[in-house]
Amino acid sequence: MAVSRRRLTAVAAVALAALTTGLTTGCDAVNKALDCVQTADSIADSVTDLQQAVENAAKDPGQADASLDSIEKNLRKIGDKTDNADVNKAVDDLDKAVDNVRTAIKNGDRTPDVGPVTDAAGELTKGCTK
Repeated sequence: MAVSRRRLTAVAAVALAALTTGLTTGCDAVNKALDCVQTADSIADSVTDLQQAVENAAKDPGQADASLDSIEKNLRKIGDKTDNADVNKAVDDLDKAVDNVRTAIKNGDRTPDVGPVTDAAGELTKGCTK
């Protein structure tokens, strides 16, 4: 009886450890996903700000730079926290689109195309929710 009681105790301990590890890993994945979605939401807000800034570029040319800075800051947050290939691709695409808009503004374009920024932000949101 003592052997089977020890074996039962050992099996229970291993099962508890496996369950705890599974729950912790699951929570980490959920937390990462929530962080991703929250940051993607912040980026979406910045993209909206960028669209408005481009429309009002004649009145306040610095507003577009501030929106681009905000997007880049949030991109770094996501890039540092994820190992999801879709999210990483969307981050790279969005970063490239932001660089293109920034370059267009520096080159004097008062109405740069922000469509690629909007599209990449949409892909990022999709990647975060997969």
